[in-house]
Amino acid sequence: METKETKVEITDKMKNIMESIESMTVLELADLVKALEEKFGVQAQGPAAVQVAAPGAGQAAPQEEKSTFTVVLASAGTNKIQVIKELRALTNLGLKEAKDLVDSSPKTVKEGATKEEADKIKKSLEAAGGKVELK
Repeated sequence: METKETKVEITDKMKNIMESIESMTVLELADLVKALEEKFGVQAQGPAAVQVAAPGAGQAAPQEEKSTFTVVLASAGTNKIQVIKELRALTNLGLKEAKDLVDSSPKTVKEGATKEEADKIKKSLEAAGGKVELK
């Protein structure tokens, strides 16, 4: 679906107003908006302002309410053997499986972990030298 752009013809009067607005400070612009709202009995809040504000407010809430996490081993770092040992202690993986997981990082270590469990795994693997991300 194509959208047509409508071009507005800018008159000299409009150019002068735009130049005046460009030279104003933010405080002067805020006062101008208030004066225009009072003079014409309108509000400067349009659909665009609401759309811009809504995503920011909506993004903060899910992060606070998140109850399950995915623990991802981003890299083993320089101490790969310690990370493998710690990974084996935290999971039921055998030596080969733990080594393969570390070698193929970034890899998911645990899905659906609680906040406490995810933090525990992250601290343990980071103490061993690995880099861990919680998603």
